[in-house]
Amino acid sequence: MSAKRNDAVHFVILKQLIRWTLLILPVAVVIGSMVALFLWLLHGAIQYRFRHPGLLYLLPLAGLLIHAIYQSVGKSSEKGNNLIMEEIHTPGGGVPIQMAPVILFTTVITHLFGGSAGREGTAVQIGGSIAALFGNWFKLRGADMRLVLTAGIAAGFGAVFGTPLTGAIFAMEVLTIGRIQYDALLPALIASVLGDATVAAWGVQHTTYHIDILPQVPYFLSDYLRLDLFLLGKVIVASAAFGLASFLFATMVHELKAFLLQLLKYKWMIPVLGGLLIIALTFILGKPDYLSLGVAPEYPGAVTIPSAFWAGGADTWSWLWKTIYTSVTLASGFKGGEVTPLFYIGATLGNTLSGLLHAPVSLFAALGFIAVFAGATNTPLACTVMGVELFGGEHVLFFAVACFTAYFFSGHSGIYSAQRIAVPKIFDAPIGEEPSLADINRRKGYVYQKLAKYKLPTKKRK
Repeated sequence: MSAKRNDAVHFVILKQLIRWTLLILPVAVVIGSMVALFLWLLHGAIQYRFRHPGLLYLLPLAGLLIHAIYQSVGKSSEKGNNLIMEEIHTPGGGVPIQMAPVILFTTVITHLFGGSAGREGTAVQIGGSIAALFGNWFKLRGADMRLVLTAGIAAGFGAVFGTPLTGAIFAMEVLTIGRIQYDALLPALIASVLGDATVAAWGVQHTTYHIDILPQVPYFLSDYLRLDLFLLGKVIVASAAFGLASFLFATMVHELKAFLLQLLKYKWMIPVLGGLLIIALTFILGKPDYLSLGVAPEYPGAVTIPSAFWAGGADTWSWLWKTIYTSVTLASGFKGGEVTPLFYIGATLGNTLSGLLHAPVSLFAALGFIAVFAGATNTPLACTVMGVELFGGEHVLFFAVACFTAYFFSGHSGIYSAQRIAVPKIFDAPIGEEPSLADINRRKGYVYQKLAKYKLPTKKRK
């Protein structure tokens, strides 16, 4: 009887594998194709601006155009990634199909005129929108629709960065802090791998990074622990700074957006003011290094993410300037994403800290690259895996230490306000039943007061 039951269980599992593979295959291929188109258009827009730097002075008008697009056809799409996450947590109005073309077009506009933004938000929204469309076609409801939306996030993220395993884990980890949605493992992994393969099939290539070989040093406890403990200590110190940089970025974006909404009576004035501020900052600094993605150099010697991997490849305060530029861009309504700017902030901060701590430059740039992202998105496991996919597995222990340290030091903050908290970073802290980061922010006075009075549990003496 037991053998028959096991056979039945395995047969059901096989049917489930086949079903989800067939469901996800067309979804992932379409998402991958859309992401490939997006990356091609984005590259062309950035290169065109390099040849015509005067386009920056039209950034306020570009912001006005983006505002008009969302007011006319974008509607609820303006909530972006948070709308998809909310729909997964609490199904409601659905994810509109116009989200994909609108975010693609407006992101290209943002970068064409010099806005400092990323590309992950666009890819995730493309993934969520297309996944919702297919879900409706397939008449999926309830848990099935939630899983296909999660798979859409995985496909978009894995495809845009060329990190399929990271994409799958990110989609499962980002929804709820402290809990991984393992029921989405199969569709997320299939979608992310197929999405990345589709982008590669279209001939779109991703930027490659490299960590220099570290010099051999004597080890302590060499028979038991093959690890440079002095370097590990430096990594922990730097990772705390990475977490604080994540907190600063997330806080600046949210607070500046709220401030601009209170400051200006008419919403159309917000992107105009944001564009003018970006122009003024660029004029004051005298260089365009902090515009757009920050991956390709506009001129020889420009500070970029790749340049941060060698000594002298970043200025001391490059990370702070990029934080300011991106906060102004996103808070004033321009579109794109936060992740690539977070890579820039982390890599350049790692470059600066490597000089202060007398540590390997390329290693600390790589650690900052993934750790600031981990702190801002509360996804330390996905970012550890990203380190392996992008830089190789030799330094995976350092990757894990950096990502998990930054995760804790970023506090209860993050770039996704719809993210829920299942396990608070202060264990058993009195924050309520799985509140979102938006809930925490709305009642932060009450929550912080409760946390200030919170005492760690102690064991009772017998």
